[in-house]
Amino acid sequence: MYKRIIAIFVVLLFAAMSSYAATYQVDAVHSQVHFTVPHLMFFKVRGEFTDYAGTVEVDENQKITAAVATIKVASINTREAKRDAHLRSADFFDADNHPEMKFSSTRVEYKGDEVTVHGKLTIRGVTRDVALKGRYLGQNTDPWGNVRAGFEASTKINRQDYGLTWNKALETGGVVVGDEVEIGVEVEAILKK
Repeated sequence: MYKRIIAIFVVLLFAAMSSYAATYQVDAVHSQVHFTVPHLMFFKVRGEFTDYAGTVEVDENQKITAAVATIKVASINTREAKRDAHLRSADFFDADNHPEMKFSSTRVEYKGDEVTVHGKLTIRGVTRDVALKGRYLGQNTDPWGNVRAGFEASTKINRQDYGLTWNKALETGGVVVGDEVEIGVEVEAILKK
């Protein structure tokens, strides 16, 4: 009986060790969520979202295993108030009816130091598969004893896939807003205790 209890304890211990994951909470003060989109066929408009939250799971080998994020659409900032108001409107994000964008990972792949986080991105009520490619930058302890980790990643999406279809034709050919949007994230996150 004693040996059986020891065996069960050992199995449970190994199961607990193999399922170890540390949860890091995104520190929005020290992180960035930004985008770039073509404007007038030759210029690029850059912007960011300033209100967001998320978590990243990291295993005992310092590998990302999962990530989730929620972004408040109304926090968009392109440094032009009229443009930001237009982007919040029904022509684009429709922030009144779809106040949040969401990302939830489905699987994570590693190739050397590079990580690809596959997941579901929801914008304006439309969910599509995306792959964020980047790196886990490691961890450090800040002067106040908090363990912090860094992550960076980027992807490209077609805004039309998410119902952001507004545009205007130019007299010289082309359109005001390009379809391909480059998205980047730089995340500093704090280990949850």
